Amino acid sequence: MTFVTNTFAAKLCRILLATAAALLISACQPDPAGLAIENVTVIDPIAGALDRQRVVVRDGRIVSVSPQQEAGEAVAETVDGQDQFLIPGLWDMHVHFLYEEALTDVMAGLFLDYGITSVRDTGGDLAQMQRLTHAMASDPAPEPNVYYSGPLLDGRFVVYDGGDPGRPKLGTGIPDAETARAYVAELQAAGASLIKIYELVSPEVFEVLAAEARAAGMPIASHVPLLMTADSAGPLADSMEHLRNLELACAANWEALLGERQRIVAEFVEGRGYDLRRSLHSLQRIPAIEAYDEARCDQVLSTLTATIQVPTLRLNTVAIELPFTDPDWPSALAGLPTEVADVWQARAHDMTQNAALADPTFSRWSQFLIQRLKANGVPIGAGTDTPIGLGIPGWSLHTELAQLVDAGLTPQEALYAATVQAARFMNLEGEVGQIAPGMRADLVLLEANPLEDIANTRQISRVMLDGSWVR
Repeated sequence: MTFVTNTFAAKLCRILLATAAALLISACQPDPAGLAIENVTVIDPIAGALDRQRVVVRDGRIVSVSPQQEAGEAVAETVDGQDQFLIPGLWDMHVHFLYEEALTDVMAGLFLDYGITSVRDTGGDLAQMQRLTHAMASDPAPEPNVYYSGPLLDGRFVVYDGGDPGRPKLGTGIPDAETARAYVAELQAAGASLIKIYELVSPEVFEVLAAEARAAGMPIASHVPLLMTADSAGPLADSMEHLRNLELACAANWEALLGERQRIVAEFVEGRGYDLRRSLHSLQRIPAIEAYDEARCDQVLSTLTATIQVPTLRLNTVAIELPFTDPDWPSALAGLPTEVADVWQARAHDMTQNAALADPTFSRWSQFLIQRLKANGVPIGAGTDTPIGLGIPGWSLHTELAQLVDAGLTPQEALYAATVQAARFMNLEGEVGQIAPGMRADLVLLEANPLEDIANTRQISRVMLDGSWVR
């Protein structure tokens, strides 16, 4: 009896010791966390396609990307990515949250619906942008990453001065160097991520704005000012928008056209900045394109190899490509507030009626120029100018990607334009834009391969923002 009792006690002691040891080990090794997307094809804008990968995400970051067959760390959640394709979260490099008031509060959600996890707002009232981004940060609903410039920095006359119905006040006048220095400092203090220089600024003020922003570590987005050429303004900026005014620099008679432009601006002493800009474009754009000189243009483009061009092809071609003829236009339009959708449908009807009257010259020039940019090593970024020109937020970025491919980019180059190139502009190359360890986990899971057909970026299965599924 004593023997039996002692044996039982010994067994009980061993059980207790084993249990205590297990609890101690468990306390030292916390439960698995994070998630893994398994058996997925990774589409990296630089590396290309990597089949059967396991992507592990923890605490908002990608912690590993490895072949599925390799032993991987334990995670709390797994997602089967079999026959699916993982791309980095997309960027729209040219948006205006404040252009159409009825859309301002819904744009962020629409961007996420379409896999756009970061946007660059390139012109809006500073105080309103501060309030908007503060409201986004306070809202528990997921919001894309927003990087904003504040207002368009214009000249003595301001194009977007708020004087016309339907054209909000997006710009502010910067008449001299002193004002330029003070305003860049104000933008930096207010939390702006970049500056945006517009078309009626003087060359002297342009140079001061660029120098002050560079000293403050703020990236510079710009139109080509009307009193400058692309090869003089471009190297001072980090991006240029719309391919606008490049046509003058590429013309055989560019010096005569510039001289005429300088004279007209000097003689303009009273009136609206919008009217001045429109009259110069109407007077000189088509003649400049007709005077295109390839050797001269290649010389100009050779100065822009460090300046990202954001063509906004879908805007430049809207009158001839007619976005509302796309099969998914009705469903995309239905996602807008009813009052906006009704107005836009009426505009679409008017554009259909007038399509035969639209001059395709600048549209075709914009499409043609993509190949010249590529041939000359000029970087290209993807932006839409949404919501201007029937630009449905989010949806329009996929139209832009398709047009970039139609104009000469490969699907992988188009993805690069909407990911790595945008990160590069914001000096975030080590943060976003690729699917690699250490990158922020902003990801889009697709049901079809975008490298086979760029239209497959529309085939969205899930959207991840900062490590969490949001769509």
